[in-house]
Amino acid sequence: MASTKEYLDFVLEQLSELDEVSSRAMMGEYILYYRGKVFGGIYDDRLLVKPVSVAVQLIPYAELELPYDGAKEMILVDDVDNREFLCELVRNMWEELPEKKRKNPKKS
Repeated sequence: MASTKEYLDFVLEQLSELDEVSSRAMMGEYILYYRGKVFGGIYDDRLLVKPVSVAVQLIPYAELELPYDGAKEMILVDDVDNREFLCELVRNMWEELPEKKRKNPKKS
């Protein structure tokens, strides 16, 4: 089941307090970025975030779920209605998120 644009719009509205939040559609789902780093995504109309230590601390009883078959487990954020918490979560995750991978130049 693909995610709906309506759910994406809802999550982005919840995060509108943060600058530089963006999304990219990918195979019927959405990858979410904050200040140029991937923090999570929307998969089957579920908000999943990377299991960095601050996210685990802020959501200690969260369930780990697979965004899709063969992927690494991510944290299910089930309190998407709490705008303040959601923004705090993403803001605090930023330092622990990996830098965007750089593409290697082609070798001749």
